[in-house]
Amino acid sequence: MAIINFGGVKENVVTRGEFPMSRARKALKNEVIAVIGYGVQGPAQSLNMRDNGFNVVIGQSKAFKRDWDRAVSDGWVPGKTLFEIEEAARRGSIVQMLVTDAAQRAIWPLIRKCLNPGDALYFSHGFSIVYKKQTGVIPPGVVDVIMVAPKGSGTSVRRNFLSGAGINSSYAVAQDATGRATERCLAVGIAIGSGYLFPTTFQQEVFSDLTGERGVLMGALAGIMEAQYDELRRRGHSPSEAFNETVEELTQSLIRLVDENGMDWMFSNCSATAQRGALDWKPKFKKAVAPVFRTLYDRVKAGVETRRVIQSCGRKDYKQQLDKELSVMGNSEMWRAGRAARSLRPREKAKAITRRTKGIAGRKSN
Repeated sequence: MAIINFGGVKENVVTRGEFPMSRARKALKNEVIAVIGYGVQGPAQSLNMRDNGFNVVIGQSKAFKRDWDRAVSDGWVPGKTLFEIEEAARRGSIVQMLVTDAAQRAIWPLIRKCLNPGDALYFSHGFSIVYKKQTGVIPPGVVDVIMVAPKGSGTSVRRNFLSGAGINSSYAVAQDATGRATERCLAVGIAIGSGYLFPTTFQQEVFSDLTGERGVLMGALAGIMEAQYDELRRRGHSPSEAFNETVEELTQSLIRLVDENGMDWMFSNCSATAQRGALDWKPKFKKAVAPVFRTLYDRVKAGVETRRVIQSCGRKDYKQQLDKELSVMGNSEMWRAGRAARSLRPREKAKAITRRTKGIAGRKSN
């Protein structure tokens, strides 16, 4: 492992140089990797592994026609590399549970009976294992239980793979029945295209992930954007001006500077007026939201958020309810203004991105 200094704290990480693709292929040469679920992470991880030369099969219920058809269109062949969930799980020596957290609870009895001694049960989220009293997912002692959690959506996992950049992932071993659990875990992490891997535990991953998604990554970001946009509109600013000052400048300019060299570098590359205002108001916003984050983490740790997910996402009409909630957001004035703003972006830029993406399609990460 490489020892990296993260803000003054030394941590161990696993890089592609230390665990190259050739080592991953050797470690998994006799394995059949069964990817269960072709919704969000499933397509990205399976396609990346297939492109890297690993033996992959897909388990997807035909009842979910959209996901089944998507798998077929991506080149998975029914009866050869695409099967119903139970058949794929039976064929796999590494069974990747990549259906939703609520769905994992529902299909666990089916998966459980397909596991053989020496198999590996793989997750990309610690939800089902950490909250096992709620999910009922309790693996038998004769299988490895491993996790690789990419720090991004399935779309980003695939896009970053095609660009050659990869996406960083955490990894953990909850149960080592074979003595090879860590090697298998790291090999799959490299196979799916991770840029580097850093160690965690199932519990730490799910606590941080549930907090992050509800916080900065999605919930807080959306809420803060709406609050600022609404206030600008209330004060008489046009939708175009309110959207550009709230979203467009952040996503198209400032956040890219943060990505390149950090928040301080972004601040230093803005006007003196912007710098002063940001530095003065940063502690006010931090003070305002800190209690919200404490409450959020406590709810995650106590399993309150998990119960909410299981109860809500497990309902038969959940998809219809979700579509309704997302429609309210998508059809709000702010995001209708966003569609107009995106349509006005230079077409040549969009064409260049499309050409670049096509040019790198099919490349394998190193």
